[in-house]
Amino acid sequence: MTEHEGTAAALRDARALIAGAVGVPSVSGEEAAVAAYLADWMRAHDFTAHVDEAGNAVGERGRGPLTVVLLGHIDTVPGDIPVRVDEAGVLHGRGSVDAKGSFCTFVAAVAALGEDALHRARFVCVGATEEEAPSSRGARHAVTQYAPDAVFIGEPSGWAGITLGYKGRLVVKASVEKDNFHSAGDGTSAADDLAEYWFRARAWAATAGGSSPFEAVQATVQALSSDADGLTQRAHATIGLRLPVGLTPQDAEAHLRDLAGDLPVTLVFVGHEVAVRHDRDSRVARALRVAIRAHGGTPVFKVKTGTSDMNVVAPHWAAPTVAYGPGDSKLDHTPEERLDLAEYDRAVLVLRDALTRLVAD
Repeated sequence: MTEHEGTAAALRDARALIAGAVGVPSVSGEEAAVAAYLADWMRAHDFTAHVDEAGNAVGERGRGPLTVVLLGHIDTVPGDIPVRVDEAGVLHGRGSVDAKGSFCTFVAAVAALGEDALHRARFVCVGATEEEAPSSRGARHAVTQYAPDAVFIGEPSGWAGITLGYKGRLVVKASVEKDNFHSAGDGTSAADDLAEYWFRARAWAATAGGSSPFEAVQATVQALSSDADGLTQRAHATIGLRLPVGLTPQDAEAHLRDLAGDLPVTLVFVGHEVAVRHDRDSRVARALRVAIRAHGGTPVFKVKTGTSDMNVVAPHWAAPTVAYGPGDSKLDHTPEERLDLAEYDRAVLVLRDALTRLVAD
């Protein structure tokens, strides 16, 4: 078999891998079937593979002294999108972009590595569970298992994109409960008090960060409700904040507690994630940048206003890190989620090249 024929066969296998993975539903907390599918595929392609205690699909190839971890999530948000490949070669289905496409890119690239790369490094692919849930169960387990020299996080950036950072996160569950009273009388309702707290929080967020989207503090009301039973009024809100580098969730929490002042509001804080931004000149970013150019692309560095498992692993893994994967992240969580398989092919080839260059340095 010629090199060209070998590459074509590897890409056919890669397409079968992603079609199969997207075809297995895996809403957060229900990833067992897709984890088993991925572990089976890896075992059939020269990986040592298993499903770990957190439900992650884990596959390893290589025997060298370096450890490269490629961690991408295999869970999805809810939403049934019929899985199909259209006439233009576009795969439709939940998870095609966010983020089974990225993890399958990792697995297919590692499956196609040559002997020289496998002699130089151990490549560990981790298909993580519950990234779309606050628990991030899979990534939190993975950080206890490995001490990598280089890290790739599987998230869509486009085949020529390199993501260096994600904003932090804090979620505030605010509630007010007070005795019922006649609306014609003096005083404020539970909903009034909760609204006043939101106004204060929003005003603080508007001045607490910088002017660019990545530097700003973004605050949104994610849920809002109120009720009364004739004796007691109750109002509840969930407020989500996206935090820039330099503002920790703990510091933001302290500010938000102070804002309550004399309001009878109860605050519960969850979802603490620290913002992260990695070096664009790290050896991982450099290897990927060179590989993108070698395949005819112009590298584009990105930072994202959301969060990912990069936020989870960064405090534990002091290793050069990027996020990479094919697809348009604007399609994440939407009814139109889809991935051009030609772009997926190119991402597989770019990543195989980047991994080979990385461990050859």
